[in-house]
Amino acid sequence: MNVTELLRLLQAEHDETAARADGLREQIEQLTRALAEVEARLAEIVTASKVIDGLALTESTQATEGPATVYQRIVTAFNDHPGRVFQVRDLHELLGLPTDEPSINVTRSGLGRLVRQGLLDQPGRGRYQKRT
Repeated sequence: MNVTELLRLLQAEHDETAARADGLREQIEQLTRALAEVEARLAEIVTASKVIDGLALTESTQATEGPATVYQRIVTAFNDHPGRVFQVRDLHELLGLPTDEPSINVTRSGLGRLVRQGLLDQPGRGRYQKRT
């Protein structure tokens, strides 16, 4: 075998290997795109599942707690007295709820959530009223 023949064989193997590498790169690109699409769909499914779980939890909580939770009673009290400014203790007394500090603190936390959601205003420290 002479040098010319050896170079020709090496060039042919190079061309074949380069073509195979190009094919593999194309497959990698296709698989990368497909993986990105599948991962995006998976994220959508996870989000939908969380939303549905949240709705199911809300429904089961409402079903087990009866017609009105304490939270709903508080919102109703503000709706029934839209201009009144409540302190937490006054609200507990109005609704017949316990006035011990732990109960007051739980309600205070819930009222803070209602303020952040835009349902209530906080005209002063420890005072809450329905947003008008």
